[in-house]
Amino acid sequence: MKVGNPISRLKLNIPRQARVLDVGSGHNPHPRANVVVDKYVDDNYHRAGNLKVLNKQEFISADGENLPFKDKEFDYVICNHVLEHVDNPKQFLAELSRVGKRGYIETPSLLGEHLIPKPSHKWLLLDINDKLVIVDKAKVKFSTSHDFGLLFLDYFQQHSLGYKILQRTHQQLFTVNYEWKDSIDYILEPEDEAYLKYFIQPWNKEIYQEIMPQRSMGKELMRATSATIDIIKSVIKSKVLKSNS
Repeated sequence: MKVGNPISRLKLNIPRQARVLDVGSGHNPHPRANVVVDKYVDDNYHRAGNLKVLNKQEFISADGENLPFKDKEFDYVICNHVLEHVDNPKQFLAELSRVGKRGYIETPSLLGEHLIPKPSHKWLLLDINDKLVIVDKAKVKFSTSHDFGLLFLDYFQQHSLGYKILQRTHQQLFTVNYEWKDSIDYILEPEDEAYLKYFIQPWNKEIYQEIMPQRSMGKELMRATSATIDIIKSVIKSKVLKSNS
């Protein structure tokens, strides 16, 4: 079941003693992972750089749809921007919940896919009614006229404090951030119009409020303040690391 929507994969509340698996770690493995798994060792089509393994991490070459681990072997399983690539989401999600007691899944949101489209992504996803709703891009004839990836992934990241705050206060604009426990609730290829409408119809105010619920001014201020503090900390940490290198 769903337990929350963390701001990002780096804001997860994982106990220090927990054994952690990162499935599809690619070029950016989670620093908290003890074991990292990736299917593509020599092929960067599904990632932005060469495969990377951090110090003290164990690497295993394996397919996420057939993980070589015992049931509930890991306390926490992280899956960051992988689900949208897989051939069989049903089997993939079954494996995550089989080997893990709880975990975190992050994917592009529907809006994120429109702004930063990737040909390697097979699936569109949204978090609706605490369920991961998964739709085949081809079946809904998904198309977009522009790729704004460089704007959001590069330019704004370097030059816009406002964008960084927006990322941390309204992360669901660009990504689905889904934390689960015991099992993963999802709907694959929905036929019910109540779920399919999000992917095939223009959005209205009702849908906007559902996907991005309105917060009170006090909560907005708290989130913006927290985001600003987080950005300052990350800048200081980055400068310290550069000075020590």
